Amino acid sequence: MFARNAARTFALALGLVALLATAASASAADTAAAAPAKKTVNVNQASADELARLPRVGPSLAGKIVTHREKNGPFKRTEDLMEVKGIGEKMFASLKPYVSVSGPTTLTEKLSAKGATAKAAPKAKAKPAAPATEKTVK
Repeated sequence: MFARNAARTFALALGLVALLATAASASAADTAAAAPAKKTVNVNQASADELARLPRVGPSLAGKIVTHREKNGPFKRTEDLMEVKGIGEKMFASLKPYVSVSGPTTLTEKLSAKGATAKAAPKAKAKPAAPATEKTVK
């Protein structure tokens, strides 16, 4: 009788471990699926406003990219951006992680030069008032 109960308990524990392992792998897959997609701008489809979200790209350079694309056709490789006046090797190196020549544009906010989402500049703090000086009456 004891051996039968021990075998049942062991089988039940083994089944529980298998169930927990399955649940853990399923939650790991859900976590991987929920990971944020890489934020990119498709340089062949993006508007000037969308291109201006890239780090170190303002309205002027975004316009040059659009003009180049209209004049010369779509970019075949991301490296072809260096043909646009104002984009050299250093500039392209900072843009490379955020540009693509296919797929949707997924970058929705302006990136700072360091690649972080640019936030509104903090408001300047008001200077504290100078301490009131007491006048002594003599």
